[in-house]
Amino acid sequence: MTATLDRPTTHARRPGPAARDRRSRLAAEALLCASLTLVAFWWATGGGLTDLGGWESGLDSLGRLTGLLASVLLLVQVILMARVPLLERAFGQDHLARIHRLVGFTSFTGMLAHIGLITWGYAAGDLARVPGEAWDLTVDYPGMLLAVAGTACLVMVVVTSVRAARARLRYESWHLLHLYAYLGVGLALPHQLWTGQEFLASTARAVFWWTLWATAAGAVLVWRVALPLRRSLRHRLVVTGVVDEGDGCVSVTLTGRHLAELDVRAGQFFAWRFLTGPGWTRAHPYSLSAAPDGRSLRITVKDLGDGSRALRRVRAGTRALVEGPFGRLSDRAGAGAGVALIGAGVGITPLRALAEELGAAGRDVVVLHRFTDEPLFAREFTALAREHGIGLVPLPGPRRAADSWLGACTGGPLHRADDLTALRARVPDIAQRDVYVCGPDPWTRLVRQTLTAAGTPTDRVHSETFGW
Repeated sequence: MTATLDRPTTHARRPGPAARDRRSRLAAEALLCASLTLVAFWWATGGGLTDLGGWESGLDSLGRLTGLLASVLLLVQVILMARVPLLERAFGQDHLARIHRLVGFTSFTGMLAHIGLITWGYAAGDLARVPGEAWDLTVDYPGMLLAVAGTACLVMVVVTSVRAARARLRYESWHLLHLYAYLGVGLALPHQLWTGQEFLASTARAVFWWTLWATAAGAVLVWRVALPLRRSLRHRLVVTGVVDEGDGCVSVTLTGRHLAELDVRAGQFFAWRFLTGPGWTRAHPYSLSAAPDGRSLRITVKDLGDGSRALRRVRAGTRALVEGPFGRLSDRAGAGAGVALIGAGVGITPLRALAEELGAAGRDVVVLHRFTDEPLFAREFTALAREHGIGLVPLPGPRRAADSWLGACTGGPLHRADDLTALRARVPDIAQRDVYVCGPDPWTRLVRQTLTAAGTPTDRVHSETFGW
């Protein structure tokens, strides 16, 4: 292993998928803004602005506007997590999850504002009459009982998505509860069609809303249901080996049919379901830990919960169902010849696969590996260094300080150096490389801060964090 990397490199940028992904991101953002602007325009030209002149009519008008905007965002968040390939390639699954979370809480807030304002307006602006009016609206208006049930489902999903609540839940329980979001969205549709004047006021509006609903429903059915089933039946993945890697980690190797047809790259992950008995319906995201070769797939998982712990008991011959591949932690995101891979703990898993693929392709690769006890894949990285000239920079020991991402056992003259100085000493051309970072979220943020200070452009830093 080497502690520094000082060989010169050339960094020729190559246009391709990264540029197309940027255009896709811009197009998606523009489409969302256009949709929100359009429904706001229809609200304004449909008397929404005029109605703001009165107290009661103003409450009702604002209630309609918040309901329209919340409805768009509600359907958008369904599309965001439907695993649409175009969006997944452009944003990456973890970035989509963050956007989904932001859009979800925003749409939920808008939905609550819609309910409160509409009810207040129907109560003639009298707060004392709001409870009675809410009851009358629920039992007397078409579709309102279903809408209340849908709202209850969404409230449950949002409450269990708050960080404090998620910390108390197992991933398996949270995942199951989160599926009620689909039920909540579905139960809201009859209410919108039967009582929402903004939805059917013109042919253009009806076409817009039906198209948006059909797109959301179709995306879920095609990419969350039909495609995973087709791939699982087509490739028939079967476990062929389970190896204990130490430090609570286990590697599972699978083979199947026609694996060369899978459009998967090193650094990506699948959502896995192993058919071992109870609990098989809940998918778990695990990254590939070896570059796909068209014959087999390998994942390496650390014991962090019920699903990952159960992999130790998986036997050869066990069938597996998959969704994916997902993630932008692949060569799709980067366009430079020089690459730095920075990983911590089990976060080194996708980077190990990426190092293999990029090294075999002749890219200039250096790996910075943070570990506390024994490094994962130590022998494999040594072999990759020997075969492909990959530079290895071990960063052993516990973190040396709360505001540092380096290990305490750095050693040598850099033992007391700050993170920026230590990074530049080990990888002098870090600002010219594409950098891939994978590890716990707080640790990843510290790495990104150091990279920014080192002059590495933001669009050349690609990260994926572990969490749910």
